[in-house]
Amino acid sequence: MYSQSLAWGRRYLMCPPEHFGVLYEINAWMRAEVRVDLDRARAQWQALVATMRAAGAEVEVLEPVEGLPDLVFTANAGIVNGHQYVPSRFRHPQRQGEVAHDVAWFEAAGYTVSWLPEGMVHEGAGDALPFGGALVSGYRTRSDAASHAALSRLTGAPVRSVELVDERLYHLDLTFCPLGERRAIVAPHAWDRYGAKVMEALVPEPLVLDDEQALSFCANSVVVGTTVVMPACPVTVGRRLEAWGFDPVVCEVSEFAKAGGACRCLTLALDVDVRMCGSEVGDGPRWDG
Repeated sequence: MYSQSLAWGRRYLMCPPEHFGVLYEINAWMRAEVRVDLDRARAQWQALVATMRAAGAEVEVLEPVEGLPDLVFTANAGIVNGHQYVPSRFRHPQRQGEVAHDVAWFEAAGYTVSWLPEGMVHEGAGDALPFGGALVSGYRTRSDAASHAALSRLTGAPVRSVELVDERLYHLDLTFCPLGERRAIVAPHAWDRYGAKVMEALVPEPLVLDDEQALSFCANSVVVGTTVVMPACPVTVGRRLEAWGFDPVVCEVSEFAKAGGACRCLTLALDVDVRMCGSEVGDGPRWDG
């Protein structure tokens, strides 16, 4: 008998948006001329925290730092694996200053820090999520495929590589949302053909998004038990989630979407043990999307 809900996702690290803004352009959504309404961003962030806590999640807080506007996107801080923390190695210089602050928080919290080799690029849980006893990791836009073997050695978990081919969906967590041991929200059109086949074999019961649904960032959701906290919920997506026993809850994060992020981007799960996140399942029905 498999579990409908995830074994992880009840404790998160988040960073208040005190210094958030679109100050540079490093993805297809960012426009430096766009201005963030900081009061609205604060209200949206606080509502997201309140919604997650109401669903049963604990939220730890990383202090914001002036000059690091994207520190708010804690999903990119690194990979958590039990008491191990693997810091990100960011591709863009604009984000590299975040690493010292992320590492300081995890060291103070008692985590063992394991570093990817210098010269490798990987952007943490934004590009890597556990599913089926493996770590699914995206590459091309913001992470390199070469980092996957090193990530596997560090965590002791197999890594399933998926190439991201749509620059608008530049991180894996914009295309993939684990829901339980067998179910996940997926956007296979955002992956190369081989990656889509890898995921088809790994996810027996997918909720397949079309292009318009994926661009609403609805895969960038936070799952707390049976609550799915979403930036948007297209009607057909909501109906499928409810039929599966989930409770979709929409949290507006439009200010953060200006920088190309949504609910999952604003959170980093702290209760992940990659090697304990279910077993490989496979052998499911073929995808119809």
